[in-house]
Amino acid sequence: MLPHLPITDRLAALAEALAAGNRAVLSAPPGAGKTTLVPLHLLQQSWRGDGRIILLEPRRLAARAAASRMAALLGEPVGQTVGYRMRLDTRISAQTRIEVVTEGVFVRMILDDPELRGVAAVLFDEFHERSLDADLGLALALDAQSALRGDLRILVMSATLDVERITALLANPPVIVSEGRSFPVEIRYRDRPGDERVEDAVTAAIMKALAEETGSILAFLPGQAEIRRVAERLETRVGPDILIAPLYGMLSQAEQDAAIKPAASGFRKVVLSTSIAETSITIDGVRVVIDSGLQRLPVFEASTGITRLETVRVSRASADQRAGRAGRTEPGIAVRLWHMGQTAALPAFTPPEILSSDLSGLALDMAHWGVADPRQLLLLDMPPEAALKEARQLLFGLGALDERLQLTAKGRRMRDFGLPPRLAAMVLGAAEQGQARAAAELAVLLTEQGLGGSDLDLDERLRQFRRDRGERARNARNLAQRLSSGLSSGSSGASNGDGELPASAGTLLIHAFPDRIARQRGGRGRFVLANGRGAEIAGSERLAGAELLVVADLTGKAAQGRVLAAAEVTRGDIEALRPDAITTKDESGFDLSSRQVRARRVTRLGAIVFDEQPLPKPKGEEAARALAEGVQQLGLAVLPFSKAAAQLRQRLGFLHRTLGEPWPDTSDHGLLEQLDLWFIPFQSGVTSFQEVTAGSLHDGLMALVPAGATRELDRLVPTHFTAPTGQSHPIHYDGDEPVLQIRVQELFGLKTHPTIGGGKLPLVLELTSPAHRPIQTTRDLPGFWAGSWKDVRADMRGRYPKHPWPEDPAAAAPTTRAKPRGT
Repeated sequence: MLPHLPITDRLAALAEALAAGNRAVLSAPPGAGKTTLVPLHLLQQSWRGDGRIILLEPRRLAARAAASRMAALLGEPVGQTVGYRMRLDTRISAQTRIEVVTEGVFVRMILDDPELRGVAAVLFDEFHERSLDADLGLALALDAQSALRGDLRILVMSATLDVERITALLANPPVIVSEGRSFPVEIRYRDRPGDERVEDAVTAAIMKALAEETGSILAFLPGQAEIRRVAERLETRVGPDILIAPLYGMLSQAEQDAAIKPAASGFRKVVLSTSIAETSITIDGVRVVIDSGLQRLPVFEASTGITRLETVRVSRASADQRAGRAGRTEPGIAVRLWHMGQTAALPAFTPPEILSSDLSGLALDMAHWGVADPRQLLLLDMPPEAALKEARQLLFGLGALDERLQLTAKGRRMRDFGLPPRLAAMVLGAAEQGQARAAAELAVLLTEQGLGGSDLDLDERLRQFRRDRGERARNARNLAQRLSSGLSSGSSGASNGDGELPASAGTLLIHAFPDRIARQRGGRGRFVLANGRGAEIAGSERLAGAELLVVADLTGKAAQGRVLAAAEVTRGDIEALRPDAITTKDESGFDLSSRQVRARRVTRLGAIVFDEQPLPKPKGEEAARALAEGVQQLGLAVLPFSKAAAQLRQRLGFLHRTLGEPWPDTSDHGLLEQLDLWFIPFQSGVTSFQEVTAGSLHDGLMALVPAGATRELDRLVPTHFTAPTGQSHPIHYDGDEPVLQIRVQELFGLKTHPTIGGGKLPLVLELTSPAHRPIQTTRDLPGFWAGSWKDVRADMRGRYPKHPWPEDPAAAAPTTRAKPRGT
């Protein structure tokens, strides 16, 4: 007999939907019982026959918990009717009919067996989390269902699902909705001031809840560091009857299982968790949730190939999931550490991983499936084109894809490992050096959080990993043994006990991360990577003094990252393992410090310069191009434009803005884009900015004027206006309208407004006093004479009595002088 939970009343409708069709969507709130009761109910359906039910969970902790709960309901141990399968731990048998698997394991299952033989149904639990493996797994399952397995049932489940989008993707299958959670949850808000640290706010909220509420507490924090700091604060403030239990991915299975077990009689538990406890698990005894409102999400930078973590606000869906944890076993309370009005501003859902992840694994899996265009798959969101292109370039560079984006023989071997492509390539490359086992151990270490400790030095972490006698480490070493099984053990010599020669982590990583080889620059702990990115290591770390490293993991912005995992190498290691990576060639370019052209012979690895020696300065076009590089770096302000050249820029720019083509764009951006047309051809023999002449710049700008249009240029936008006095005044074209600044007396006698462009465009007149101070701006000179001149004249006569101020300026003689003496 199964327990009666909110989902119980909808199980019959769900079974009918899957009996009548092969797809369905289930929306049920936290605590409804969908994770455990739905698979057990479907186990009894006639359409299943003897086929297995595969239940996907986003995390190992959730998979183990779900399998344990279902097995307990059946009165059996895990591994009989209900089992689980994950990367380092599998408990299934010939009797297993419900397999709880992690999403990544399912992707490997279907890629290895597209027909999913022996599988009756695939259930995607907590699909709202939108991991890359969940998205791909659903797309592959739908593809297999359409082409190979029309009898395969697919069910998508979530507590906070974007039902409209998912049903459209699945061609509008039946949607089963379960209302209500097991017990009510009261939502409370406590606004956290901007200057209050999140760990202080969470600690205060926990202490208040311990004093005022009963039951255990689940607090959500963004990451491991915040969890550690809250635990430290609580240890000195709570009594011995309060158990503090951290819960995050790097903990061992035993530590995670201990965190979700109910507290012993007479004790209360405070679970400090990341988003790992957000879905699919029940922590018995918890009736208070403290939500910091923050989470840490990975963001992939395609340009550097590096994934960094960002702390961001949770989505409304995540906030609802977290609050629901308080009502799993009894009425509860959820305390949100933000202002109630901010909830509406939260994003509706957490962004899917496919939009911000390293797509190299996806690209490799797509190639294995025989799909070149992701639009051939039913993906809820298409991967960004730029990120997918970068991923394919990486796979091409690793030898996994050919020019037609099809898997090579090496690519097929890489995919079989089930490792990220870089690490798979590392294992294959190291196998050729007789280091397959060591490379497989390092690959497992890098993909399993917490193995070998947290030391930045990967050689030290490898040593710790090999000495660790715990179950998780033992399972990880067994996995490494399976991965390296059958690969060449390499040459003869003194071995490390596994039939291999000793290997350093650095020499292994060279196969995976040649673009992340780093050399010290600018002092201890400061490095530049071969890909041009900067990176730092705390000065207290041993590796801070290394000359060369290979960086396996780092975080932070592109300009300066913080190294999280690395290993030391030598130049000899690089030359031996990647001899083609280090090149020596003659280079010429712009030297920023001297602002001159220089040439040198450089030995480098990407952005890392090992050796250089000066060469004679280049000449001719080569030198001009190097100077153009300097202009790109320093901007046009470094060039000695004369007044005439500056005005020419304005005139051409004005024509471009008002008339468009064929008149050239002479803005800073426009000129920097056309240096090869107006700058480089006119700098022959020049090797520094001091040698650039104003005349060459004027000639270069004139070269941009369309052929035969010089006269048209002068007609449309003349350089000067000739006043009735005969004097010439420059016209300014740097704004939206041409502007003439002139003393008002010089326009006496002028009855029409000055224009350019064949009389079509009036000048904006900035009229000034005899002292060149502004007195009026006008686009209608006759109107000014007839109108406001009277007021201007009255004011000016008092200020400048020695100058003429006629009542009728249109009939007066223009002048640049004061009145003759005695008048």
